[in-house]
Amino acid sequence: MRTERNLTRLDRVFARLDREPERPAHIDVPKMSRHRVVLFTATLAFYLAIVWAVVITSWLVRLDWQVMFFRPYQQWAAIHWFVDYYVVLGQRGPTAVMVAAWLGWRSWRQHTIRPLLTLGASLLLLNITVGAAKLGMGRLGPHYATVIGSNEMGLGGDIFPSGHTANAVVTWGILAYLASTPRARRWLSAVSAVTSLGVGMSTVYLGTHWLSDVLLGWAAGLLILLALPWCEPFIARAETWILDLRDRWRSRRGVPAPAPVPVPVVLKPRPAPVEQTAPEREPVASGRAPRTPIHLAPGPHTARSERSPVTPAGSRRPQHPERPPRGTPAQTARPLTGG
Repeated sequence: MRTERNLTRLDRVFARLDREPERPAHIDVPKMSRHRVVLFTATLAFYLAIVWAVVITSWLVRLDWQVMFFRPYQQWAAIHWFVDYYVVLGQRGPTAVMVAAWLGWRSWRQHTIRPLLTLGASLLLLNITVGAAKLGMGRLGPHYATVIGSNEMGLGGDIFPSGHTANAVVTWGILAYLASTPRARRWLSAVSAVTSLGVGMSTVYLGTHWLSDVLLGWAAGLLILLALPWCEPFIARAETWILDLRDRWRSRRGVPAPAPVPVPVVLKPRPAPVEQTAPEREPVASGRAPRTPIHLAPGPHTARSERSPVTPAGSRRPQHPERPPRGTPAQTARPLTGG
């Protein structure tokens, strides 16, 4: 019977590297639900509250100065080398290249360019919103502060909100946003949250950002992720326009359209044949007489050397010419005469 082969873990990994025969139908596009709207509103209120607390030089600004004077990079100097490498996870260039490579493979595998377009839209929103806030508020960083206790606003700086933190939230959070299963979305959300939290605290440790910069950077990145469902209709239109443009370009150059990938055939076990009773064969007449069965002597076979010697019947001495043979009647003895 032919049965399916049990796939090993390595086989399943290589199977996921292959291109799917057609665009999957289970890819869901996140929608702007009521829960997401509530989160967006709460995050926006937090964003405005942080800006207002810094503008009025509240307790948050005093906390910024206290952390700066604490100098974490001197208190825990042993981990300085690790933080220097870890903070790269928030830089725009390296993170965008890594995430774009992963999403590009997904776009090729699923016959859609939506992942790349979503990444591009999120980075565009990040540059516009965070860049405008940086230039509009013009806050100086801890290394360039002029007056102790001031908020350092409007002095030509560009560190409020933290770009590293906001970029980490958006770049790694887009992987959770584009996840195809709820389980993958939960795991990637946790990983992106821990990564962006670590990047923000790394900038505070190195003294390149105030603590309030990091708080505003987290809020700015989360606002972009929560607002992405509003951009989905524009992303869908852009994808349709790009694919139509590609098809027109191919038709002008005479390039044939790619042949559809055949759907793989799933092998199923062959059904067992119905058991049939074999017809009895007719006896064939034979001209030879049947052989007599051979009966073997019972008991174990013994070697010749182990057998007991058999004494032949009769005497082994040669017969005397004057002596009658044994077993014949004896002759009458001659009488003894005196002499």
